[in-house]
Amino acid sequence: MTRKIPMLQSLNCFEAAARHESYTHAARELSLTQGAVSRQVAALESFLGVQLFQRTRHGVALTVAGRAYARQVGLRLAALERDTLDAMAGQGSGGTIRLASVPTFATRWLLPRLAQLQETHPDIVVHVDARTRPFMFAEADFDGALFAGSAEQITNWPGARAELLIPETVVPVASPRLLAGQKRWNAQDVTELPLLQLSTRPDAWRQWFEAMDVDASMSMHGPRYELFSMLAVAATHGMGVALLPRMLVEGELLRGELQVVCDRPLGGKRAYYLMTPDGTPDSAALAAFRLWLHEQASGVK
Repeated sequence: MTRKIPMLQSLNCFEAAARHESYTHAARELSLTQGAVSRQVAALESFLGVQLFQRTRHGVALTVAGRAYARQVGLRLAALERDTLDAMAGQGSGGTIRLASVPTFATRWLLPRLAQLQETHPDIVVHVDARTRPFMFAEADFDGALFAGSAEQITNWPGARAELLIPETVVPVASPRLLAGQKRWNAQDVTELPLLQLSTRPDAWRQWFEAMDVDASMSMHGPRYELFSMLAVAATHGMGVALLPRMLVEGELLRGELQVVCDRPLGGKRAYYLMTPDGTPDSAALAAFRLWLHEQASGVK
């Protein structure tokens, strides 16, 4: 059966031109001439019998039909590229999992454990991309996502089902050098240390101090950093005390680079979840990964 599919070169040229809404930029990206891109797009329009671009004073702009087609072509080309790279690498004889994850959780919790997955399932390959916001599984080529958020955020993620992995609790940690050998610290003592702030959670220290029944008037002081990983590095270098999930600084705690200042953890509304497409059955690889993931999460303090 002959498939009704345009030439791949035409689709590549169209997808690049659609992203940039410019034949010139598409030509530069693809190492072609502008004329070559224009001819490929014209051939595609002729094949489809649909106008994809319209001329403007500033160049070209997608038509309504062109915008809709570009969205689908982009997804298909990205999936084809990933499948091709998998085949070229000779990987995934037991299945390939494409996973999105919030960056710090991936680098500090998931990746150090993936070697254990490889030992038990050497034929499964897990690819991990960084994502910080919810997305539509129908529009992204992911089998699952590891996401940190509140129950409200999880409930409002359309087209996805959620499985709780690890509730998030934070503890104050600091470098032993900053603590100058003092082993026992209470919550009041923490107010005497320089505080490191997480810019996305400006109320974190206030909430911790208030939960410990300690004056929180100094809770907003200190430099701010965007990511937990930045806080961990700053704390390791003795710049101050940071509120961090213990599970994200396991390595530093084991190596003695950080220590828990006051072992009074505080839970909140946030937790870590495994998100998967709703209504889509698991592949054998994803089912094995899910089971392994829950086993790993069950051991978290």
